[in-house]
Amino acid sequence: MSLTLRDATLADLPVITEIYRESVLNGVATYEINPPSEKEMRARFETIIANGYPYMVAVDRDGTIIGYAYASGFRTRTAYRFLVEDSIYLAPEARGKGAGKALLVELVRRCTELGFRQMVAVIGGAHPASIAVHRALGFEHQGTMKATGFKHGRWLDTAIMQLALGEGQTSDPPEGVYPDTLYGV
Repeated sequence: MSLTLRDATLADLPVITEIYRESVLNGVATYEINPPSEKEMRARFETIIANGYPYMVAVDRDGTIIGYAYASGFRTRTAYRFLVEDSIYLAPEARGKGAGKALLVELVRRCTELGFRQMVAVIGGAHPASIAVHRALGFEHQGTMKATGFKHGRWLDTAIMQLALGEGQTSDPPEGVYPDTLYGV
């Protein structure tokens, strides 16, 4: 599949909202039950961007947005500031064609450049395709939380995977790099 990755913009939010809406209604990657409005998606987008995290879209050769990905803080406690969580959502027609992997590769690259040291994937429904793409990029399975979500009339497991970025835990992070400012440290 021929595609281009670029930073997401506010103008992309109607398509991003629709891709997420379809995932909420038909998938298990997210445990949301009711699709958020475009206004809510804008608020989420602006928070992610304001905190300096990457947020990008995948565009096919016809100029259509077929997926998006972003990194965000795993938790808001200061000690977590070097850990990011990835999120990737694809339009149904883009699934299984390499767009998710391309987005994840770029997300890992950008987060490494920003100075983050670990990336975690919280995989709703322990979805085999998502596990496979993360594993292909070196993520290691850290565990599975059983029956953590109930959606579409069934209990869902959540897989946790992790990837060291850059020097990972082999050295202390340098003073004054971007993540030190994330939570006002």
